[in-house]
Amino acid sequence: MKVAVIMGSISDKDIAKKTCDVLKEFGIEYEAKVISAHRSLDFAVDFVNSMEEKNIELIIAFAGKAAHLAGVLAGISTTPVIGVPVKASTLDGLDALLSTVQMPKGVPVATVAIDGAENAGILAAQILSLKYDELKIKLKEYKVKMKEQVKQMDNELSL
Repeated sequence: MKVAVIMGSISDKDIAKKTCDVLKEFGIEYEAKVISAHRSLDFAVDFVNSMEEKNIELIIAFAGKAAHLAGVLAGISTTPVIGVPVKASTLDGLDALLSTVQMPKGVPVATVAIDGAENAGILAAQILSLKYDELKIKLKEYKVKMKEQVKQMDNELSL
């Protein structure tokens, strides 16, 4: 199983790293690239055309401002795309969120919250778990761990 982690700019690296950390936690291989939907469209087309030979099964795309990267990748590929709008403008990422989530019929992009990198990684694991049973087990363990963390916070609460 392999995921493409595509950033629209190197400035998205810190947010994308959070997704990569989650993918590593679940044992999911990934390939990270910088490909701009606006400045290097031919790179995007070339990358999509090479995904099958690289066994890439899912794309996670990070972009701020106009944030067309996820939509462009979804438009030229049949591979599922998760969009991560990045807070990169004076609009605090709202522009990126709307650009990522408002896709036309036939070009879906699953979109997480602004800077929602961790959820992008978890959603990727959930989608891939439909094919890979070992991910189902890891996801169930992850949910138990989250519940235990909440219980610990409750035990530590003092007002």
